[in-house]
Amino acid sequence: MTSVAFLFPGQGAQTVGMARQLYESLPAAKRLFDEAADVLGYNLLEVCVNGPAEKLNSTVVSQPAIFAASLAALESLRATEPQLLEQCAATAGLSLGEYTALVFAGALSFADGLRVVKRRGEAMQAAADATPSGMVSVIGLEQPQVEELVAAARGAGTLQLANLLCPSNLVVSGDQAACARLEEKAKDSARTVRLAVAGAFHTPLMKPADEAVAAALGSVTIQPPRIPVWTNVDARPHTDPAEIRDLLVRQVVEPVLWEKTMRGLLADGVSRFVELGPGRVLAGLLKRVDRKVDCRNVAA
Repeated sequence: MTSVAFLFPGQGAQTVGMARQLYESLPAAKRLFDEAADVLGYNLLEVCVNGPAEKLNSTVVSQPAIFAASLAALESLRATEPQLLEQCAATAGLSLGEYTALVFAGALSFADGLRVVKRRGEAMQAAADATPSGMVSVIGLEQPQVEELVAAARGAGTLQLANLLCPSNLVVSGDQAACARLEEKAKDSARTVRLAVAGAFHTPLMKPADEAVAAALGSVTIQPPRIPVWTNVDARPHTDPAEIRDLLVRQVVEPVLWEKTMRGLLADGVSRFVELGPGRVLAGLLKRVDRKVDCRNVAA
């Protein structure tokens, strides 16, 4: 039997208009967004569908929005191809998407996952507000070259690799001055893109957001997932609730090892991937790892 893995996107995949069709046509998706409104205290679907983009793109809204929209896409697949859910042998999510993967795998309930994601978004926004910082995508260089640039540009500030996404596509996080120095030093050897995010995610600049996430996770129950969830921090599959809880806290301030995760899944025998949620970012990254791999998207 073909081994299948489900992938869930992270912050940045959101677009105004997402989830409208699923909400209107699929009762299970409608129930998710109705429950989300009760948990959050505001109409999440309204922001997903109508924006404005500035509100949807804010960290405190985009994280719950992508989480709910991705699970609505999962319900769409459940309604049309339930056998594919039964064939799924592993799952992973990019940063925020790790929470979506845990809900799919049965480790977290939707409501508990949403509560933690809400608190995570608030805490990460607060940490970003405390220290002006950002993220820069470096395209066209491999990890050793990017590490040299980071060392040269860091100075007395904070600057480090944050997302190792795929070959020749790495993201660096740091304070604003260090990010600007990196962009200047990289201009002759690579293309850089300043990401539209609140701050330097997946670095120590996100402290004390990790403590807030730890407290939020301490208030919910994590069950052993029914299939392994590959985590961002160590690019390995996990089923132990205590390990999962610890890794989710560490994820706030440590790099996302996405390319290593994809290579691990491929080496473990996964030959078919399904990306569930808004955008096609993960499918694109996976094709950079293995251009022949079978990967489809179920849109939100």
